[in-house]
Amino acid sequence: MIPIRDTIPSRTKPMVNYFLIIFSCYVFYLQMKAGIKNDYLVKDYAFVPKDLFFFLQGEYKSLKPVKNMFTSMFLHGGLFHLIGNMLYLFIFGDNVEDRFGHFKYLIFYIFSGFIAAFFHFLFNPVSPIPTLGASGAVAGVMGAYFIFFPKSRVLTLVPIFIFFQFVEIPAVFFLMLWFLMQLFYGSASLFTGITNIAWFAHIGGFVFGIVVAIIYNIYIAIRRY
Repeated sequence: MIPIRDTIPSRTKPMVNYFLIIFSCYVFYLQMKAGIKNDYLVKDYAFVPKDLFFFLQGEYKSLKPVKNMFTSMFLHGGLFHLIGNMLYLFIFGDNVEDRFGHFKYLIFYIFSGFIAAFFHFLFNPVSPIPTLGASGAVAGVMGAYFIFFPKSRVLTLVPIFIFFQFVEIPAVFFLMLWFLMQLFYGSASLFTGITNIAWFAHIGGFVFGIVVAIIYNIYIAIRRY
């Protein structure tokens, strides 16, 4: 299923969301421009769980493992990786920014990326494989959308046999199906030990987004009371 757009228009211009998309695309352009040297960019700026493990053990003196939890969310492993993340961010991010406000949305996005990276670390603490991409931060945005806009619908391109059909799907169903897929593949990776996708970063980001959105709704309700 490929999401096309949601049914809730944004009340304000999502300037932060636009910036995040443009900046992520610009960083990917720099990666492509670097050519073979992109391997060095990944080595310097991607998040490696094993490095954080040694940092927490006191054996890694540099703050690089923590810094890379931030920088890694702006790198991508390929064009389709970038397009997928930016499409989901474009569809769901504007409304979440609308609800939080510009500055709080930026902080929320960054923290979602951090929590997602840490969640991946918890399940893969000594992995030497670099992880990169906005998926965890975008998952946080999707989790918040799940709580903030339960009545929204998502226009989705659905393959039916050899044809494609546009179908409006309730956002809660679309997002829950997406989350269950991450749980399934994440659980499978624990048994097989084989994966090149940080499934638990997606899971952690999504859960973090849900928790923050619930707390924010309670905070707003108390203020209004």
